[in-house]
Order: sequence, then structure tokens, then C-alpha cells
Amino acid sequence: MNTRLYISGLLALTMALSCSCSDSSKEGISGGKGQRPGGDSENVVWHSRAYETMQAIDRYYGITTGSLAGLYNEHSPKGSGDGAASYLWPYDGLVSGAACLNALGYDVSYKRKVDNFEKYLSNANPAGYSSSVNGWGERYYDDNSIVGLNLVEAYRQLGDAAYLTRCARIVNFLLSGEDNVFDGGLWWCEQLKNNPAKAQDGSNKPACANSFAQWFLLSYYDVCPDPEKANVLAFAKRLYNWTYNNLRDPIDNVYWNDKGADGVIHTTKWTYNSGAMIAAGYRLWKITGEQHYLDEAKATATGAWAYFARNHNGVSKTYPLNDPWFTIKLIKAYIELEPEYPACNTYIRLFISFANSAWDAARQPSGLFLEDWSGRKREASRDSQLLMQDAALESFGVIALYNKEHK
Repeated sequence: MNTRLYISGLLALTMALSCSCSDSSKEGISGGKGQRPGGDSENVVWHSRAYETMQAIDRYYGITTGSLAGLYNEHSPKGSGDGAASYLWPYDGLVSGAACLNALGYDVSYKRKVDNFEKYLSNANPAGYSSSVNGWGERYYDDNSIVGLNLVEAYRQLGDAAYLTRCARIVNFLLSGEDNVFDGGLWWCEQLKNNPAKAQDGSNKPACANSFAQWFLLSYYDVCPDPEKANVLAFAKRLYNWTYNNLRDPIDNVYWNDKGADGVIHTTKWTYNSGAMIAAGYRLWKITGEQHYLDEAKATATGAWAYFARNHNGVSKTYPLNDPWFTIKLIKAYIELEPEYPACNTYIRLFISFANSAWDAARQPSGLFLEDWSGRKREASRDSQLLMQDAALESFGVIALYNKEHK
């Protein structure tokens, strides 16, 4: 569908999202209750699993020489059609996992990884991050928001004010993706704005771009300079209202994929879109005190649990067996919401059990993972993607932080 070769159906995402464990008052996953699940995962040391996965990723995907040293390849082994380094999206995922490990006490060259985002920067007006290194490729609004989430987390962990400057730059880029077509909302891709003839090829206003922009903006709100706060919050509210009114299924409160430039709603549902909206609603409630935001977050949490946690391909009561990077975003939202909605504990525990079984069923002798965490399906072209390894890395790191582990 586009030159990024997005995973099937990625429409049109970080904790990338904050993984800080030092202060539960911060917007990080450490705010969870930290209860270990029962069953086989009781005595697992999750931070060790995360670090072993990072070591395997470094070994099989890492670029060690030349101007792109410190970045990673898109596939392992590298494919004949691959670029000089991975697309931005999987690199986003890699940095999200590294943030967890840094918070857990591991030396994973975290600052270098964060600073390497600049190798994807395009200085076209307005400046923003491109899908490929050296400013090549399309510029996607969801990608930039996930970079922004990583930059906020890096600021929390490293205290470098340069990351706030880069976040402000992302806010400016996101504003360029908002217009009055369909009464608001962000487009998916800068190069595919408002082209009805390409509505089936990415010209759409999707849940991913709009919901991850909210998650980023509301994370940035907590740390941005005071003069920016009002505009950042107003922008997040506009995007929340648009997404809620245009892409929410009123029956179960789970979010549809996108609204095409031709006005057609594409009703596929993905875990990460609902996850980002849960996080956005929860954060808007914390900032504004308006109860409806919390109620809406709870409604989507309940609906997403019913819709996504079920029998998949003969595996009983589990999350989807495909696209695990999507699911960890939903789980991170559940962790944020759990203090106000204890039902999330059940939702999180199922994921921990799912991740534990993946260690046995989907982990290969190389230390890398299959996409399908049940281990039942193998598809080389997808299993070899860096993003699949990112999903395992971040999942194990998130669980370790949730359990209040430390190296």
C-alpha cells in the first residue's frame, strides 16, 4: 500500500509509550499495581527476558559500520529490496523497548538510540520525521507521534531539554496534517492528503494518526513549557472529539480503522487504535477533571477486552495472534487506566500469560520470535521483520516494569 510495507492492514503504536519506572506519579507504566500473575509466569524474571531479546536483535539486525551505525535493518536476514536501514516505524518500536531496559537498569546505549531519530529527519517545511533514513520517503503523522512519545520518555529518563524542542517541532508538523475536510482530524500521510481517487491506497483520516497524536500531545503537555500548554491541550481535545465522533463503533465503543478521502468508513478494528484512545481519554480526565473522558475510556477498555480477547485460531482466550506490536499498545493503555478501573487487572494478566507462553512457543533458537505467539503459524516474510522482535522486547520490558522489577 505504500513504500513502508506496513504490516497487513496497518492502516492507515509508543508506548513507544512512556516506560519510566522511577516515579509512579509520572505518565509511565510503572503506575500499575505490580501484581504478579499466577500460573507458570509466577517466577519469571521479565527484565532478563527483555535483555536477552535486545541482545538477539542487536546480533541479527544491528548495523555496526558506516554512517548508519547504531540503526537496524528491516529484516533478518536483510532482504534484497530493503533500504539502507529499517523504516522509521520499526525503529520507533526498538527505541520504545530500549527505554524500558534503560529504566530497568540496563546499559543499552539508550541516548544514542534516541538521538539516532535525527537520521530520519526531513527539514522540508515544516520539519518532520520521514519513513526512511536521510529524509527519504513519505512522512506519516502517526510515525511522528510515536517518535514524540519516545522523546517525552527520553526527557523523563535523561533530562535533556533538546528532546522537548524536538517534541515542539513534532507538534508543528502534526498541525500541518489537520484541516477542515470532514470537519477536522489528521490525515495519515502528508503525501496522501485528500485524494479521493486514492482512498483505498492510504488517503484517509485514520484512528492511528489521530489517537497516537493525542497520546503524544497529552504526554508532552505534562512536560512542555507553560506557554505551550493551552494550545497543546486544545489540539488534543479537537483530535479526541473528531476520532470519538467519526471512528467509534457506538455498539461496543471499539474504534474503526479510518475514514477514507471518499467519505467511506473502513470498519476493521485493531488493538492499538482502541488502546491509544483509552490512554487519551484517561489523560484528558486527569488534566481536565471532566468525568465523561474517564467513562469513555472505561467503555472502550471493556469493549476492546470483549472484542479482542477471545478464541483465535483454536487458541482459547488470548489476544490476536498477529501483529503483537499493536497489542502491547492496548496493554499499556490498560496499565494506565488500571488504578481507576480495576477490571484492567484481568486484562493485563491475560497478556502476561500470553507473553509467557510466547517465550516457549514462539521463541526460536536464535532468540528471535515468530509473529504468531502461539507458534502455530510461520511466515518468513513477516517473522523476519524487526517490528515483530520489537513487540516481544517491549512486551517483556513493560511487564517487568509493571511487576516493579529492576536489574
